[in-house]
Amino acid sequence: MLKRTFLGFASAALASAALAFAVLPLAAQAQSVVVGGKNFTEQQLMAEMTTQLLKAKGFTVDKRAGLGTAPLRQAQEAGQIDVYWEYTGTSLITFNKVADKMDATATYAKVKELDAAKGLVWLNPSKANNTYALAMRKKDAEAKGIKSLSDLAGKVKGGQALKFGCNAEFYARPDGLTPLQTTYAFEFGRENVVRMDTGLVYQALRDSQVDVGLVFATDGRVPAFDFVILTDDKGYFPTYAMTPVIRKETLDKNPKLAEILNGLSAKLDDATMARLNASVDVDKKSIEEVAAGFLKAQSLV
Repeated sequence: MLKRTFLGFASAALASAALAFAVLPLAAQAQSVVVGGKNFTEQQLMAEMTTQLLKAKGFTVDKRAGLGTAPLRQAQEAGQIDVYWEYTGTSLITFNKVADKMDATATYAKVKELDAAKGLVWLNPSKANNTYALAMRKKDAEAKGIKSLSDLAGKVKGGQALKFGCNAEFYARPDGLTPLQTTYAFEFGRENVVRMDTGLVYQALRDSQVDVGLVFATDGRVPAFDFVILTDDKGYFPTYAMTPVIRKETLDKNPKLAEILNGLSAKLDDATMARLNASVDVDKKSIEEVAAGFLKAQSLV
């Protein structure tokens, strides 16, 4: 009887151990997160900050940065990317094809609603509004009397052949160059549009290879290179509030992710992002160093 009891106990113990080993990989898998990012400095910073933050909180992270906007979104919808930082205006116009003009609050509410149907959850938006903008060298803009996009349109229509530098994505996207020119009723002319990588636009504008450049409002090189952003006086560009977007399936498995990512989002605004971006693009610090320094300074890790 004792032997049978012992064997029964041993069998139960082995079964419990086997169950524990079977459950362990599932638990580990639930703590694994794939973080995505686009192919410019701010996005690389956000992907790295998110990666370092989640690792510090005990998650296993696979970072996949350097992707284009469309491929990154497609990868997230396909379940290959769990979380990345997207901009409200991009989702509204590019992903959801909404052309209506909306303020920041309405834009966020709309993309949150529309993307929920696709299994994506928009967490709390940051105060960083990385909208597209057109910039000129400050001295050049002052000399030409250009302060707004309407001023720019007037000069081009008046016969000034101003060269415009932008990335290939803006040249083709539905909230890009063509509708911008339609809104302001002017056209640079194909021969005066120079397409190049995003980062090279700033260098080309600084070095007078182009007269007008496409920039991001939170880019630290704008003040560092003494550029001036032209006022969007017709309100063409929508709000681009930078926000963590996560797959619902991933969030359901790891509900603590919302609190962690919202905590980071609350620390970000235009001035902060411009400073962080400048640390990389102007001061030539590494993405990893800047990300780690910010997380530590904000007591997030």
